[in-house]
Amino acid sequence: MHEHRHIVQRGLWFEEFETDVIYKHRPGRTITEADNVLFTTLTMNTQALHLDAAFADALPPFNQRLVNSMFTLSTLVGLSVAQLTQGTIVANLGFSEINFPKPLFHGDTMYAETVVTDKRESKSRPGEGILTFAHTAHNQHGDIVATAVRKTLVRKHPGHTKESNS
Repeated sequence: MHEHRHIVQRGLWFEEFETDVIYKHRPGRTITEADNVLFTTLTMNTQALHLDAAFADALPPFNQRLVNSMFTLSTLVGLSVAQLTQGTIVANLGFSEINFPKPLFHGDTMYAETVVTDKRESKSRPGEGILTFAHTAHNQHGDIVATAVRKTLVRKHPGHTKESNS
């Protein structure tokens, strides 16, 4: 019987990341009313703009419920995982420069992309490196709906961990 090679889906090792490349994450994610209500209630966010259709429909300038911005941020990061960090990340170190230039609404589809803006070996943790990601989310019309900068600690390829970190 023929022996098959095994290929496991994973993110990238530290050495595989490139700066000045746009990583486009697909598929996109269509946001439903159920997503928004569940996330909002799970996180104890009682904001009527997310939960109360009569209230939100009567309130300019959007006249409809808005998708919870924390769900937008979480989904933006989540869309990047399979391509970038699945099984290779050690930890998120922090988020900064989070912006929501336009809202998402029920039925919108979010698409995400990432640029690595900084890459350096960890001085204190051999076998790991620090990456800075600039994440951007667009809706189906191409409007930017969220941006975030994320610092992460990522593993080096297991065969490269014995290199010196000088």
